[in-house]
Amino acid sequence: MNFSSSPGAAGVTNLTVLWEDGDRVFCRGVSHTDGHRAAVLAVLPAAEHPTAATLDRLAHEYELKDALDGAWAVRPRELVREHGQTVLLLEDTKSEPMDRLFGGAIEVGGFLRLAIAVAAALTQVHRRGLIHKDIKPTNIMVNRTTGEVKLTGFGIASRLPRERQAPAPPESIAGTLAYMAPEQTGRMNRSIDARSDLYALGVTLYQMLTGSLPFAAADPMEWVHCHIARKPVPPSDRLATIPAAISDLILKLLAKTAEERYQTAAGVESDLRRCLAAWETQNRIHAFPLGQHDTPNRLLIPEKLYGREREIDTLVAAFDRVVARGNPELILVSGFSGIGKSSVVNELHRVLVPPRGLFAAGKFDQYAQDIAYSTLAPAFQILVRMFTCYREAHGQFRQP
Repeated sequence: MNFSSSPGAAGVTNLTVLWEDGDRVFCRGVSHTDGHRAAVLAVLPAAEHPTAATLDRLAHEYELKDALDGAWAVRPRELVREHGQTVLLLEDTKSEPMDRLFGGAIEVGGFLRLAIAVAAALTQVHRRGLIHKDIKPTNIMVNRTTGEVKLTGFGIASRLPRERQAPAPPESIAGTLAYMAPEQTGRMNRSIDARSDLYALGVTLYQMLTGSLPFAAADPMEWVHCHIARKPVPPSDRLATIPAAISDLILKLLAKTAEERYQTAAGVESDLRRCLAAWETQNRIHAFPLGQHDTPNRLLIPEKLYGREREIDTLVAAFDRVVARGNPELILVSGFSGIGKSSVVNELHRVLVPPRGLFAAGKFDQYAQDIAYSTLAPAFQILVRMFTCYREAHGQFRQP
């Protein structure tokens, strides 16, 4: 692959494809800007006619260049157009994706040193006020010679301390389902925050240590169900050589609710360093209380609902009856504005996953009482968008 350019103009030449990752292709090449040559890592859309979302992610990663530090991130250099194609140019750190460094399980000492470097890089990401939202081995770049770790793949990173993912069809959710935190699927009635990255880190460390993912799924909705409801097999049960302390650390990262996970990447790094010190001096790691140095720098209020157990149980019981018998039921949730009706109803998201139910919602608006079907219209709009996403993903309408 070769994008030629006129002398003195910006351009990229001698592109060599290195690897593909979903809708992106990574290449190495040479950038020419104002007569200067520099080795670069080029990221191109994999499709000949990329979607707007793919192009937006490349542009978003470039816009974050001033927030990213070359000490822990692969920094963007330019966003260019070559022969009608958008290309994101990154600094070439002479690194390669972490998953290329090991074909299966990795030995404990090497695992700990690499895991510490990843946790340290993620700590810096969060200190910059960013949530990565797509931590996985292909977005972790490792220099074989120096062992230096830098993160990339910031195309969907967020500057918001918290945000909500709408319960869209899983095919349309930005990110990588195999590594996605439960709340990032939109089915947990919980917000995405920095702890979502820690869940993805847990999946990554599990794969590094055991050579396999904690879950296996055949389709997107099954991935969602795995993350929300299934418990992973402890790494130490997969491989007897894995110390129980490391296994427990990874399981803590993989907790279904954010409150039960590590709260900071720095807390993870601290415990990993303790494990490494014990391994290097004693060749064993005794169990110890996890998270002793895991102190968040801001108040994190749990998003658990309190005092609504009876109402939630009533909704879930009604849904279970519909699934079991096939007879439709109508339940109306009433109350004053702001008392949490939507939060109660949204607790249905989790129970909808196993039977693959669809969720659509509408509200009675006191200022729209004179508009016909003002409550039903938004619900049907949601359903139409869902079916549209499934049609685009599968080429036809089918039951999700």
